[in-house]
Amino acid sequence: MNKPPLKNVPPPQGAKPSVYARFIPREELSGFETWNPGSLSGGPQAPSQSGVQRPAPEPEKPPVEDPALALRAARQAGYQDGYRDGLAALEGFKQSFAAQITAQLGTLSASYAHQLDVLQQEMARALAVSATHLARQIVRSELSARPELVASVAQEALDTLLMSARQITVRVHPDDHPLVALGCADVLAARGSRLLSDPTIARGGCQVESDIGVIDASVAARWKKAVASLGCEEAWEAKDE
Repeated sequence: MNKPPLKNVPPPQGAKPSVYARFIPREELSGFETWNPGSLSGGPQAPSQSGVQRPAPEPEKPPVEDPALALRAARQAGYQDGYRDGLAALEGFKQSFAAQITAQLGTLSASYAHQLDVLQQEMARALAVSATHLARQIVRSELSARPELVASVAQEALDTLLMSARQITVRVHPDDHPLVALGCADVLAARGSRLLSDPTIARGGCQVESDIGVIDASVAARWKKAVASLGCEEAWEAKDE
C-alpha cells in the first residue's frame, strides 16, 4: 500500500522563516549514521547502523626512485665489491709470490752451499798438490846436498825389522854403498846383515830383505806414504820430468 507523500507545513504568516524549520523525511535521506556521544571524546564508537559502506583505502604506491640515485648506489656497490675482490686477489698473489721466492731462495742457497763446498775441496786439493810439489823439490835438493842421509834411512829400516829376523840383506844404490857402509857399520854388524849394491834401487833409499819379509825403504815408497796422509796421489817421479 503506497503511503501518501508528506507535505511540508508552511510557517505562520508574518513569521521569519528558519533554515531548521523544515522537517526532512527519512525517505529523502540517502545515507546517515546514528550519532554516538563517544565519537567526540575519542572513545569507542558504536557500530554504524546504516547500510552505507565506506570505500577501501587505496594501497600506497611505492615512491618513485630517482634514476640518478639508483645509478650512484649501483656504482658504489660495484666499487665496494670490486675493491674487496681486489684485496682478496692481492693477498693471494702476495702469499703465492712469497712462497715462490722462498722456494727459489732455498734452491739458490743450497746450490751456493754445494758450489762453495766443491770450491773448498778443489782449493784444498790444489793446496795439497802444491805442497807436495814443493816438498818433492826440497827432498831432492836435500838428497843431492846431503847424500849421507841414506845411512839414516838404512838404519831406520833395520830398526823396523823384527829382532827375530834372519838372513838380512840391505840393498842400496852403488853410489850410496860406501855411505851406508860407513854410517851403519855398527848396526849392520849387530844384526848380521849383508850390504849389497843394486843399481835398480834409486839413490837415497834402500831395500831390506829377510826370512820374514821385505821392507821397501826406497824414496818413492816413502814419498807415496807421505803424500797419502795429505789426501794426494802425487808420484815421486813427476810426469813432466
